[in-house]
Amino acid sequence: MTIWAIGDIQGCYDPLQRLLDKCRFDPAQDTLWLVGDLVNRGPQSLETLRFLRGLGKSAVTVLGNHDLYLLMVAANAVPRRGKDDTLGPVFDAPDAAELLDWLKAQPLAYAETLNGQRHVMVHAGLLPEWSVDDALALSHEVSTHLRGPGFADFLQNLWGDSPLNWQPKLGAMDRARVVVNAMTRMRFCSKHGAMDLKIKGKPENAPAGHVPWFEVPGRKTLTDTLVVGHWSALGLKMTPNLIALDSGCLWGGHLTAVSLPEREIMQVTCTSCR
Repeated sequence: MTIWAIGDIQGCYDPLQRLLDKCRFDPAQDTLWLVGDLVNRGPQSLETLRFLRGLGKSAVTVLGNHDLYLLMVAANAVPRRGKDDTLGPVFDAPDAAELLDWLKAQPLAYAETLNGQRHVMVHAGLLPEWSVDDALALSHEVSTHLRGPGFADFLQNLWGDSPLNWQPKLGAMDRARVVVNAMTRMRFCSKHGAMDLKIKGKPENAPAGHVPWFEVPGRKTLTDTLVVGHWSALGLKMTPNLIALDSGCLWGGHLTAVSLPEREIMQVTCTSCR
């Protein structure tokens, strides 16, 4: 049995299939860890969702910002963005409701101990104040809203950049917004845990007083292995306690799979995704 962690797919279904062939993925024996952003901007979001949903327990996924955007548009919480939105076929599909229900059931964070080392999967990152147990509990809080009868109202109030810091006594929606923004959008963070959600680009583009979130000194998940995506300008990056997998498939780069915990790397080129 092999666990393959795979970077942001974003509707690039054909490269995904080529990568799985290269990995000799067998759903009867192997498992996929998917770091989120399954959909949008690429041409085959519908095919991607149908395939991954069909894998059942052989696929473990966390939600990314584009996945949440899909749910928000479906709930009329935000308007569609325009030309970079390729989600029309999902909304028009006869099984759209089933696919959206499946997506709503996915968490923001997932953890499993592999060969004695705890591996934590999240789309973007974790704030320095959070332990793995904290992250899983906060992920569960958000999932409870997404799976509940008031999910549309919840999503309508989720959009926004503030607050940028975590405080345990935040009101319910501010609390959820910090959790979602950290776990699905964050790249840079101050040593005090203040996110910058505006700056993208490479790590050297960090705004004053900020560093890449995984470089914050003393963060509580420092000894855990974080498996993430989201940051295509960072590219594939592996350190003893970080596996960053967004290698820019959507932008003509690569779609990457890394076996866990062995760290064998498999890649395919994605020049025809867009």
